[in-house]
Amino acid sequence: MTIEFDEKGKIFTDVITKDIVPAVVQTTTHRIRGLLHVRRDERLKDELDRDEPFLAITEATIYSDDGGELFQSDFVAVQRAQIVWVMPEEEEEGEQ
Repeated sequence: MTIEFDEKGKIFTDVITKDIVPAVVQTTTHRIRGLLHVRRDERLKDELDRDEPFLAITEATIYSDDGGELFQSDFVAVQRAQIVWVMPEEEEEGEQ
């Protein structure tokens, strides 16, 4: 990756293109439906295995343990250590 900067010191880095994956994320306390962002030519599992402490979810809806909707947010960062399981939405809808 190349790093460029202008005369004022602003840093410019390469843009990383990602694919959007609708998914359900189960944490230790809540279920989240939203969009995960996976680097092109990588699997969802590869994104989950990254060393970064948080996973970004956009267009997120957070549900309580009894299934009631708690709130919606354009963006939420979930601590990876709190994730129990992740399922792409296409698989969930296909099995019903």
